[in-house]
Amino acid sequence: MIKVIAIAVWICAATLGAVFYSFQAAGERGVGEKPKPMLGGLDYVKTDIISVPLIRDSRIGGYFLAKLVYTVEPEQIKKLSIPAEALITDQVYSYLYAHPQIDFTKRETIDLDAFRAAIRDTVNTRVGATLVHEVLVDQVNFLSKDEIRDNWLRRRQDASTPASEAPKPASAH
Repeated sequence: MIKVIAIAVWICAATLGAVFYSFQAAGERGVGEKPKPMLGGLDYVKTDIISVPLIRDSRIGGYFLAKLVYTVEPEQIKKLSIPAEALITDQVYSYLYAHPQIDFTKRETIDLDAFRAAIRDTVNTRVGATLVHEVLVDQVNFLSKDEIRDNWLRRRQDASTPASEAPKPASAH
């Protein structure tokens, strides 16, 4: 019985010694390399969906929908007197209304790199410091007025159709 206890104590001591030695050795060499500036120290902040009505010939032609992510330094964002999301939303509106030549029905008129750079640069200029380091696109959509109306009519029709009259899905055999 004493031999079993002595062996158990010896195994525990050897294990603790090995763990202690490995932590000491890892601490001297350092674990991994230091993170790059864009990989550490920045906060990633998501915006809510930004909906911008696009007006052509005094009529609403559709809605630009965007969900953005921007990287900021935590210390800089704490210094703001207004929410950063309000600045980003304002700059999205300003950019889209300042560039009426963008036609969302034609891909060749859309330059996402210019859009992201313009949002970043104008926010930083407005604040007077490097607040936003990068603007990333999480989601971008354009819904024409016809698509919105069709979706609304479809939802309205689905809501008014009783469950017993609704078309039944075809069964697979």
